[in-house]
Amino acid sequence: MANELARLLIILGILLVLIGGVILYFGNLFSWFGRLPGDIRIKRDGFSFYFPITTMLLISLVLNLIFRLIKYFTK
Repeated sequence: MANELARLLIILGILLVLIGGVILYFGNLFSWFGRLPGDIRIKRDGFSFYFPITTMLLISLVLNLIFRLIKYFTK
């Protein structure tokens, strides 16, 4: 059990480092992220509201796929 948890944490750490490197060096490729159709933006005088519905769904889908792949390959 401890070996499986250690392996999972190492894989997640490597994924985070890779994602961070991509964002750091290729951040301008992701300028559309957070401005997707379906994200709610309301701007008025002295008030700003942002609710990224579509962005949250996309992040949820990607994380779900990543976790399923990790679970599949660590069996």
